[in-house]
Amino acid sequence: MTGIFRREQRYRADHEDLAPNLVTFLEPTSPDAEAYRTLRTNLLYSFVDEPPKVIVLTSPGPGEGKSTTCANLGTVLAQVGKRVLVMDCDFRKPAVHRLFGMRNLHGIVDAVAGERDLQKVYQSKMEGLTILPVGSKPPNPSELLSTKSYARFLSQVRQEFDYVLIDTAPIGLVSDAAILANHGDAVLLIFNAQTTRKRAVQQATRSLEAVGANILGTVMNRFKKPKEGYYYNYGYY
Repeated sequence: MTGIFRREQRYRADHEDLAPNLVTFLEPTSPDAEAYRTLRTNLLYSFVDEPPKVIVLTSPGPGEGKSTTCANLGTVLAQVGKRVLVMDCDFRKPAVHRLFGMRNLHGIVDAVAGERDLQKVYQSKMEGLTILPVGSKPPNPSELLSTKSYARFLSQVRQEFDYVLIDTAPIGLVSDAAILANHGDAVLLIFNAQTTRKRAVQQATRSLEAVGANILGTVMNRFKKPKEGYYYNYGYY
């Protein structure tokens, strides 16, 4: 047991730049990490014939765990040998780079604008998992997402990876998620069981359905079971 404890200490020291809520990387045997693996299993085996490849993750409002879910889902997919790209398209409040302990110097915006080669803005923390931060913040995110240049960029990464996970701004605040839903194959709606109002979830769902989004399901964070701790729970339509 002492040897295992020391190995865990060294592992944590080697990855101390990672955010604590990246549980699938730092606490792979925890209940939260297991919940993300359950989400992965549902994703891999519930859509065998036509699996969604480009998945947009959004939420009704801020602080509901969409970036954390995106990062952890990307990690567990890579852990079973999938080639995964986690893209931060929340241009207003990017968070993915911080979860992985990376710098946000260059990224998607620079590649779409033609100022940086795409391969040079990729970053990685583990085999099979590629991170693409925002980079330079655009003056008008919604316009950038609607350009032909962005569509060509997304078509390119679609060919390179098994899964492309896109973290974007809350659907209840701006139109970015609705625009990206048209580029992607499916949407995961993330919400906080402790703070999100039912009306907000319903409104977010209606907004996505209005643009023809394929809502893959919902991810409910911070759901508390009686006499137990918090854990992640997933629901599907």
